[in-house]
Amino acid sequence: KDIAENNPGSRVLLATSETTIIGYKPPSADRPYDLVGVALFGDGAGAMIIGSDPVSDTEKPLFELHSAMQQFLPGTDKTIDGRLTEEGISFKLARELPQVIEDSVEGFCEKLMGVKGFDKEWYNKMFWAVHPGGPAILNRIEKRLDLDPEKLNASRKALMDYGNASSNTIVYVLEYMLEESSKMKKVDQEENEWGLILAFGPGITFEGILARNLTTTV
Repeated sequence: KDIAENNPGSRVLLATSETTIIGYKPPSADRPYDLVGVALFGDGAGAMIIGSDPVSDTEKPLFELHSAMQQFLPGTDKTIDGRLTEEGISFKLARELPQVIEDSVEGFCEKLMGVKGFDKEWYNKMFWAVHPGGPAILNRIEKRLDLDPEKLNASRKALMDYGNASSNTIVYVLEYMLEESSKMKKVDQEENEWGLILAFGPGITFEGILARNLTTTV
């Protein structure tokens, strides 16, 4: 976003690629937790083009990235843990991860939405493109923010089809968001113009973008 805005006329290709298979280990009674990672994570790749001042005759932008925010949660450096050992890379997610995200997500969203003057009354008036770290995380967010069930449809579909493919997954979610918009147009159903793109990573780190779905005005 910064590169595109500060270099007029530029177009930035953002590519992601993850090979979480490197953390695979065969089932072992000594490491029952390894089965969680095998069941949850997946490999994949994604890409998008980012620019500013679109050329109206030839370009059809999909989302406007309005504002971005990051937050590191102190004391959570071991909640999502990855280590390189003689047996390869070992990933471990703490049991309290969904609870930690639930406890902090509302305050983070309110700060990000406040840039535009939105408050929690807007939760169900917005679209939600949330990185599906796992089913429990999506369930906790839905519960804490009192979201309508369909708000996380794109995230759940991406998780079902691809698993948690780390950084790639939000690209899949945005793609499904566009499919949802297309379906809503066909039945003349009102779409949500503004929304949040959210992701969670090691740390725990929250990443968020306040965005507009530009396909709603086409």
